[in-house]
Amino acid sequence: MSAPTLTPDPTADDVRARPRGRAPQWWTILWRNKKARFGIVLLAFFVAVAALAPLIAPYDPRYTGFDHGLPASSAHWFGTTGQGEDVFSQAVWGARTSLTIGLLAGLAATAIALLVGMTAGYLGGLTDEVLMFLTNLALVIPALPLMMTLTSYGNGGSLMVIVVIAVTGWAGAARLKRAQIITLRNREYIEAARLAGDRTMRIVFREIAPNMTSLIVFGFIGAVGGAVAAEAGLSFLGIGNLDSVSWGKMLNMASSDGALLSGGYLRLIVPGLLLSGLITALTFINFGVDALSNPHLRES
Repeated sequence: MSAPTLTPDPTADDVRARPRGRAPQWWTILWRNKKARFGIVLLAFFVAVAALAPLIAPYDPRYTGFDHGLPASSAHWFGTTGQGEDVFSQAVWGARTSLTIGLLAGLAATAIALLVGMTAGYLGGLTDEVLMFLTNLALVIPALPLMMTLTSYGNGGSLMVIVVIAVTGWAGAARLKRAQIITLRNREYIEAARLAGDRTMRIVFREIAPNMTSLIVFGFIGAVGGAVAAEAGLSFLGIGNLDSVSWGKMLNMASSDGALLSGGYLRLIVPGLLLSGLITALTFINFGVDALSNPHLRES
């Protein structure tokens, strides 16, 4: 899926002209897009599960007092792990871990990409060359070995996982934002802001950034999905935050316990399906964000 093209955001007059009680135009466009609507509903389900985890989960996800490797039953919907933990409770609490790390790491990666890409694109010259050299360097360094090294060095805490994912996931979005700001920096309203004496950062983030809202949201949602997958991958490899309950850790434990050989298929299928569902929801929402900036993709 290609990145969205730019179109002017609704003006203040458009917002004031909207009748009270009517949904904003951007929400109407998103909701009318069938793919985006599916993604929104699916994401709302995961958010509700994460928010209500203490009420939904019947047991403490770390409690190991049950019999080991039990099959699915009314007491344990998805069975128990090789250590005697309830799989359903772990799946519920894992939603909170994935969403929290995905959201925070996505925000951090988007912030870095905005600062680097927009500054390089607007200032140009030596600043652009230096920042793009760092961006290209970040792109060519293999991400997985770097993530493994940094996470292991930081003892695998949640904060360190978030920092590592953000540091290794900003470069591609920064190049995209740089390319877009180059097309906007010579517009008439930007020249007017310069003549009025506005500072560079004010022009970049108060004049140009609002006209890139769709692109920024598109990149943020993509960064969240990438962060969710990265956290799961690190936990599966056994170098994430092993003190937390996550879907990646569930996969790691199922693999270590030989779930396939012992018939505990749900221990592998459940976290895998949940991860796929969450990333699919974010991907489908981005189809709607693409429609915000490209009228040809909108559904009547």
